[in-house]
Amino acid sequence: METATPLVFIFVGHSNAGKTTFVERFIPELVRRGRRVATIKHAHHTVRLDTEGKDSWRYKQAGAALSMLVTTNALQLVADTGDEREPAQLAGRFLGEADIVLAEGFSHAPGPKIEVLRRETGKPPRCGIEDGLIALITDCDGVYPELPHFALDDFAAVADFLLRRT
Repeated sequence: METATPLVFIFVGHSNAGKTTFVERFIPELVRRGRRVATIKHAHHTVRLDTEGKDSWRYKQAGAALSMLVTTNALQLVADTGDEREPAQLAGRFLGEADIVLAEGFSHAPGPKIEVLRRETGKPPRCGIEDGLIALITDCDGVYPELPHFALDDFAAVADFLLRRT
């Protein structure tokens, strides 16, 4: 059974700009509109995804390309990424059941980007139009005036904008 590759939108911004908070509060708006949402978070540091000595960890150590742990209410998949580290590639490989994928970070990856930019951080935008920037979620004026701007809490307008692109 082949699944479709979901639409991927990348949320970028400097540390403490509010990316995670925005995405977390934005997901319910998309769900209310009947969309099945998946997320991908880019971590810049090493994170332990499995527990040393447990069966799933042992399978990976033995050479399994993928190892899945399934409980009564959830699952965890640990997989080799190889060269597939961009949101669209990962979504196509693992998230085919989703309608829309919200990726956080990945400022250098190809794909449509929405930047969360708060005046409080005192920093310029992280991405430019040439990087795929399509909109800003911001309380700043005068930054990329040719792009749509949304308030930091205008989840409905951002949903309208993204879903028009589907």
